[in-house]
Amino acid sequence: MRYPPLLTDLYELTMLAGYLEQGMSAKPAVFDLFFRKAPYEGGYAIFAGLEPALDYLAGLRFLPDELSYLQGLGMFSRKFIDSLREFRFRGRVTAPPEGLPVFANEPLLTVEGTLAEAQFVETALLTIINFQTLVATKAARINHAAAGATVIEFGLRRAHGPDGGLSAARAACVGGVRSTSNVQAGLVYGLPVRGTHAHSWVQAFADELAAFRAYAETFPDSTVLLVDTYDTLKSGVPNAIIVARELRARGHELRGIRLDSGDLAYLSRESRRLLDEAGFPGVRIMASNELDEFVIDSIRAEGGRVDIYGVGTKLATCGGKGGGALGGVYKLVAVDGRPKLKVTSDLAKATLPGKKRVLRVVGPEGDYIQDVICLEDDEPAGGDTVYDPHNPLLQTVLPENAALLDVRQVVMADGVRSGASEDLQAMADRSGSELARLPQGCLRFINPHRYKVSISSRLNELRNRLIREAPGQGA
Repeated sequence: MRYPPLLTDLYELTMLAGYLEQGMSAKPAVFDLFFRKAPYEGGYAIFAGLEPALDYLAGLRFLPDELSYLQGLGMFSRKFIDSLREFRFRGRVTAPPEGLPVFANEPLLTVEGTLAEAQFVETALLTIINFQTLVATKAARINHAAAGATVIEFGLRRAHGPDGGLSAARAACVGGVRSTSNVQAGLVYGLPVRGTHAHSWVQAFADELAAFRAYAETFPDSTVLLVDTYDTLKSGVPNAIIVARELRARGHELRGIRLDSGDLAYLSRESRRLLDEAGFPGVRIMASNELDEFVIDSIRAEGGRVDIYGVGTKLATCGGKGGGALGGVYKLVAVDGRPKLKVTSDLAKATLPGKKRVLRVVGPEGDYIQDVICLEDDEPAGGDTVYDPHNPLLQTVLPENAALLDVRQVVMADGVRSGASEDLQAMADRSGSELARLPQGCLRFINPHRYKVSISSRLNELRNRLIREAPGQGA
């Protein structure tokens, strides 16, 4: 899939033109992409969108019709338009693997290159990483609530446009939701596709039983029946049991039933009882209808017997408190070899200067304790004091017996990928296994544990010095 270069904000182009006029385009620059607050008022985010981001960077070039459009705006000089003909991204990108839990204020992508190329890619990288990380995080939360039950992404019809639906299916898999109703996503990403039928199928026939029989005749080895068109327990499930017996007599088995309305905890319990009593304990119960992590959690808490959750709107549109948008930002942290700092009266919005590493502090049992952001050539170790980035008076001493591992690696150098693309299912495996290594309070939906992200003493000293030296700070 090609992401066109005009998928950007106008100010990226005006800055690009300005850098050219000022002779600044070729200066080396470093930008960090990060977010300031975990989505959904949660304790973490799941990083996603790296592969499409690298695809965008590797394929970045202006086609003749795109250059003609820019020239027709009447804003840009011929010199600038001509410069875009050979414009490419030839820089370096450092990032974590997709599916890894990440936290506020730590660099996700670090982009190095000329000031022109590193600046221009800001908008596209943000729109890719922000949305896919947000969806992957929602998927991980839903998967955690399901506690081992299968979750299917059902959100295409409610997604924010066709591309939003496709991107949501991909990102949901990164977060652990491994199948989708979106057939195009099945083609593009190799995802398993799942689905049943709509209420309109049942309504199109003379009665419910006739509709069920017709569907089972067409798909005898993959029949899942929607049982709530009329009355779930008095009509839908009893008719499904009739069809299940008829299928069995022909050497087939009913795969499942789907509940799409009502009290899903109660209806799933009663449906399970009826199916078991009729001799069909293997028929699986699917639930859908405006599900999210909180609804799924309540269904389980009330003794629901749901085997499969089809989650649509709240997953594909990232709905829920603290959702909607990730709020990731892209900030200049070094130019021409000099570290740069955004100074603000709100310390939470101040940036961390310079090229940096992100280290994960790992306990002797493999559990994650906290993260440390440090300068590129820094080597913090157990016993060192590290600082809260928002309140330097809050300090932590790293455990002596802990290991410190790099969260990120170089994934693109000189505009070329450093390795092969990774399988989506491997990313899903990673998100599950890595979340299990966090303090389990981080996974709570309400008032989660705050996972510490600290800065090293050298980074803290550099930031404090740049703040003191910033224009307008006084003596």
